[in-house]
Amino acid sequence: MIRAVVFDVGECLVDETREYGTWADWLGVPRHTFHAMFGAVIAQGRDYRETFQEFRPGFDLYEEREKRAAAGQPETFGEDDLYPEVRTSLGQLRSDGLWLGIAGNQTVRAGQILRELFSEDVDLIGTSDDWGASKPDPEFFKRVAEAVPAEAGEILYVGDRCDNDIRPARDAGMLTALVRRGPWATIQWDSPDATELPTFRIDNLADLPARIAQFNGAGR
Repeated sequence: MIRAVVFDVGECLVDETREYGTWADWLGVPRHTFHAMFGAVIAQGRDYRETFQEFRPGFDLYEEREKRAAAGQPETFGEDDLYPEVRTSLGQLRSDGLWLGIAGNQTVRAGQILRELFSEDVDLIGTSDDWGASKPDPEFFKRVAEAVPAEAGEILYVGDRCDNDIRPARDAGMLTALVRRGPWATIQWDSPDATELPTFRIDNLADLPARIAQFNGAGR
């Protein structure tokens, strides 16, 4: 039985198109050039942060985040950046009696924004900065399991990346759902990991309530 659903943030709940566009602006790089390089880095199996190094060697993402904030241009997202079905899907899952959480690689600032957006919609909001562990580190998923009032095998972790979300969550004993959007899922979708590892493959979060109900019904 699936008793709890925990969501990644970027390209799961939040469309990061605008945010990565602002990073291109900060670097002084045309947005289409930045996005093309971003996709190339991912397709090569490299860490997405290497994209910044391609344009500015020695680039320190954490340091630049502070510089942006000091310049009045902090990283941010809001209601308009949520994927369209997020609110209704969370509402349906909660109506179905599922425990809900959000847990991703996010800064303290992003965690504050998430709490402003979702405090009434979910039971847990946890970030890598809160926990001192980042995906795909097993410690991150250990913290998720400790925070959720269910067994690991009763938790469905939903994300857009095989490497950061699906494989490590599965290794932690959780069920998984891969959502097809954003650069990672689009590039990885036909790979062996994307086809073989997830419990579910979904086009958007609106698919989840029926898939979970079917899964739980089959398990009775």
